[in-house]
Amino acid sequence: MTEPLRTELDPEVARVVADIEAAGVPEWSALSVESARRVEDEVFSGGDPPEVGFVRDLSIPGPGGSSPGPGGSPGDPEREIPVRVYRHPDLNADADPAPVLVYYHGGGWVLGTLDSIDGVCRRLARRGECVVVSVDYRLAPEHPFPAAVEDATAALRWTAENADAFGGNSERLAVGGTSAGGNLAAVTALRARESESVPDLARQFLFYPITDYAFDTDSYAENGDGPLLTETDMRWFWDHYLRSEVDGANPYASPLRAPDLANLPPATVVTCGFDPLRDEGVAYADRLAAAGVEVRHDHHPDQPHGFLSTSASVSAADDALDEIGSELRAL
Repeated sequence: MTEPLRTELDPEVARVVADIEAAGVPEWSALSVESARRVEDEVFSGGDPPEVGFVRDLSIPGPGGSSPGPGGSPGDPEREIPVRVYRHPDLNADADPAPVLVYYHGGGWVLGTLDSIDGVCRRLARRGECVVVSVDYRLAPEHPFPAAVEDATAALRWTAENADAFGGNSERLAVGGTSAGGNLAAVTALRARESESVPDLARQFLFYPITDYAFDTDSYAENGDGPLLTETDMRWFWDHYLRSEVDGANPYASPLRAPDLANLPPATVVTCGFDPLRDEGVAYADRLAAAGVEVRHDHHPDQPHGFLSTSASVSAADDALDEIGSELRAL
């Protein structure tokens, strides 16, 4: 990369951060899990989301029988996964089948709902002229690793089998997500490469992804106190997600530790200068490229973790979503 990894914080996003801090939103790690989930819903749900042509909440079959690697537990075939399907407003029965994005929300595998990521999914559906399937995977600590991985993969399989019902094309299928959701998207791409039972992917969209169970990077040293995400928060998330530290070495928890990243689908990796996760996202983009994977690495040196959710008031986030939308349309 030729640009600096960190510059001054964007004044537009600085105002958003100041508003959140003025509202007295505490660090996630200072709360109980139940309280953190309530606060997350209050802060990130609601607002005035853009209109899309079609939105439907569904429940799909949960995973059964498969394991994501050493120590993986079998799924429960009778459990269902809530999903929310969005369709671009111009798509109709006469239109060509559209690209399909299976999307996993962030929240450190502990927080997050279909509502908290609703605005981003609506914008992606509109700008990508596509179908978006948002996945409400199981959360830790009630359901630790590998439950979220199993749900993420089961949702991808279901989407590939049912995309045509929503005007989608299963041959133009992508995964994506923010933070912990970016982790699940990367891991699902790994599983798709390694298993004939997981559908092939046209692209992976990894937005400030968690890729490694480690806290020793320069970005943790520079951004460990935030804004919006701290090192203490990340340790709290990992502690809830992993059954033991041994899980942290599993490539399905830490995809940066996968021994080989060749033959994965093309990737868009978005990283931010003011983010503890910056360096592990940069490292993952670099390793993908070194393995021969086509990568567009979109680094924003003046943005914090989670900035895509600020697109209504931060022009850089709005522009970044436009770029992502153009890639979705071109799948």
